[in-house]
Amino acid sequence: MGDTREKSPLLANLVRSGDVQTEAVPITPFIFMSRDVSNAYLVTTADGDVVINTGMPDGAERTKALFAQHRTGPLRYIILTQSHADHFGGVPVLREEGTRLVGGPDFNEALGDMTGLQTFFGQRTFKLWGTTLKRDTAPKPVPTPAEVAPDILVEDRLTLEVGERAFELISAPEGETIDNIAVWMPREKVAFIGNVHGPVWLSMPFLNTLRGDKPRLARNYLKSMRKLRDLGAEILITGHGEPVFGAEKIRADFDRMIAAVTYVRDYTLAGMKAGKTVHQLMDEFAWPEGMAIGEFHGKAGWAVKSIWREYSGWFHYEDGTSLEPWYSKELAMEDIAHLATAPAPLSDRAQDH
Repeated sequence: MGDTREKSPLLANLVRSGDVQTEAVPITPFIFMSRDVSNAYLVTTADGDVVINTGMPDGAERTKALFAQHRTGPLRYIILTQSHADHFGGVPVLREEGTRLVGGPDFNEALGDMTGLQTFFGQRTFKLWGTTLKRDTAPKPVPTPAEVAPDILVEDRLTLEVGERAFELISAPEGETIDNIAVWMPREKVAFIGNVHGPVWLSMPFLNTLRGDKPRLARNYLKSMRKLRDLGAEILITGHGEPVFGAEKIRADFDRMIAAVTYVRDYTLAGMKAGKTVHQLMDEFAWPEGMAIGEFHGKAGWAVKSIWREYSGWFHYEDGTSLEPWYSKELAMEDIAHLATAPAPLSDRAQDH
């Protein structure tokens, strides 16, 4: 297989792919996709419908209109595969009287942490994604935690029956949030995995995002990926991008991602045992022949740093200054100015600090 970095679209392209969508995309005769920052999916049954993720608030009216012509009955459930706004943002628009909302383990806590820290995370998110997600009108407000509080929380596994279809909800943490769940339809062999694998299929997961969030553990990520691989899905539906078809291809893709993340983890641990620093390991990292997966969003070198911290904590013994307050650029400039005007022995200045 070739390097996926040459043929897969960047995440920035994926999250804007719904801007010109005028019709829902039929994946099967009973599954329809509305593209958004994260896609929303409609599943129809003989006894009402199920929506899996709802996209962002800005896309909710469009998603509702796209799904309208395919609806077959009341909206029984909205299932949220994780507690990020691009998954729950459309809940207030799509939810109907009697619709039950479903989230994963600790959904409320994870959402509360994220929304409670918006003065911190919001500025970071805007800096990273503001240009890509630019809209012609002011963004609609993200729903409050109360508006998207699940009626049902999945702690490990839970099966919902709607009409002739079963929806098995499976806890699979660590891809993008600790409350990730996957939706498995065993009779149809369809798996909705959200962003358990990370934001882009066949790409290195972001174990600790630049925007910021709780660190994810590589060992739990690998455990979740093996769990989902072993379902034997024939159609795999992710949070961003197009569905993946074919049991053999899906299993091979899972195996490839599991092998790549395992390699990065083992490389990091071997380097730690050999006495190398985290920065040495980041600088020296290279994929073995045929092992590379995409690095569209999270990079392997960044995962080295996340895994190092997972196993060793935040303190770097090689750098004792990490126990002290950070020596800021402003302080450094003051010292430079002082030395320029009234030179003193550098050792005296060092001793002061």
